[in-house]
Order: sequence, then C-alpha cells, then structure tokens
Amino acid sequence: MKEQETYPKLSEQVALITGANRGIGWAIGRMLLDAGVRVAFGCRTGADAVQERIRGLSGDERGAAVLLDMSDSASIEAALDSVLHRWGRVDILVNNAGIVRDRLLLRMDEAEFREVIDVNLVGPFRMVKAVLRPMMKQRYGRIVSISSVVGSTGNAGQANYAASKGGLEAFSKSVALEVASRGITVNVVAPGFIETDMTAGLPENVTSGVLERIPVRRFGRGEEIAHAVRFLVDPAAGYITGAVVPVNGGLYMP
Repeated sequence: MKEQETYPKLSEQVALITGANRGIGWAIGRMLLDAGVRVAFGCRTGADAVQERIRGLSGDERGAAVLLDMSDSASIEAALDSVLHRWGRVDILVNNAGIVRDRLLLRMDEAEFREVIDVNLVGPFRMVKAVLRPMMKQRYGRIVSISSVVGSTGNAGQANYAASKGGLEAFSKSVALEVASRGITVNVVAPGFIETDMTAGLPENVTSGVLERIPVRRFGRGEEIAHAVRFLVDPAAGYITGAVVPVNGGLYMP
C-alpha cells in the first residue's frame, strides 16, 4: 500500500482566487484568511480598493489584491508571477470569476456566446494550466472551480452560461485524472441561487417563483459556498477529486 503523503498545513499554504473583489469570491477569500492561508485576491479592476478592504481584515502580510483578467493570458501569467514572487509558492487555485450575457438563443449573437465561453471556460483552462507547473513541482495542489446548477439543468436564456459551466465540470474531471498521482486534486462547487448583487436585482415575482422551486425556501449565502471550498482545499480532503459538490438548497439533486 502506498504510504500517506505529508502535505503542508492549511495555515502554511498560499491561495489564488479569481473574481475575488466581491460576492462569492470575496467570501471564499475571507474564510481562507481566517484559516491562516495567505490569499491573493484576483480582481480585474479596483485592486487598490480591494487592498484596503483586505488591510482591514489581516493587514498586508497574509492578503494581497492582484490584478487578473481571465481573458488575457499575459495578465494571468503576471498575476501568478506576482504570487510566486511574494510568497514563493501557490497551493490553492479557486476559479470563481465569471460573466453572464443572458439572451434567448435566437437573439444571441456569436460574440455574446464566445465572450462567456472565453471568460468562464477558457479562462479557467488558462489558469489551471499556469498553476499546474508549480503545483506539480511541489507535488501538491488544490484546484476548485465554481460552476453553477445550470451547468446540469440548463436554463432558458443562458445557453452560453450553461454551456460554459457544464464544460467547466467536464474539464475539471478530465484534469483530475491527469494530475491525481501528483498530490493535486481538482474539484467543482456548483452553487444554486446565492445572495449576490445579481440576485438582489431580480424582480419580486421572479424571486418568488425561484424560491418556490428551492426546497429550503431561501437563497444561499456566499459563506455557504466558501465553507464547501474550505473543505475541499484542506489537506485532509486529499481523497476527493473529480467531484462536483452541489450547494443549491435541494434545487437539483444529481
């Protein structure tokens, strides 16, 4: 039987989170900071404002805002270089950044379809490929991508978004098979409806209709997604890889 690997404690690790300036990404970053992880909060814009918020949580020692545009390979490389220069390693990648361009398919143009696929699916491909080099060298890593319930169920008006999230889940399972022998796990958390700026803007009749479909009768909170991610990135979760963890209040049960 293979001997159990010795992995660094969570409090000794470094995480890079994309789309971490607000919502789910910010909640994940805060929770990992609380666990002692050094966290790079990736954000496409507003890095100075994000850094001020981080300073209020942990000072500048364990948290840093990093400019990161998921649609730009050079930006990804620069962000990773910044993390490696600052802390010398990267142990955890959380792919959270994503966009929506909702429209019924007959009205959706190709640019809107490609833009969503580029950020939500090709972006994580770029990120994972970049971090695998240092992770494979250190023979340890935790990769978690944030998908969506619609990656399994589909949703009218979101053919591009659902395709990107379904593709992200299949991509993650494939990479999990490729890197499992190197101490690297690759998993997915698939939220349902979560309290964010996006859901806050839904009309009351739409909100009521959605809540009727959710068995627990409420939207989820960013902290609940963060807890799932916190579990999957822990060294103790090393026997879980290729999983898609639903956090949706019972809206969809695979």
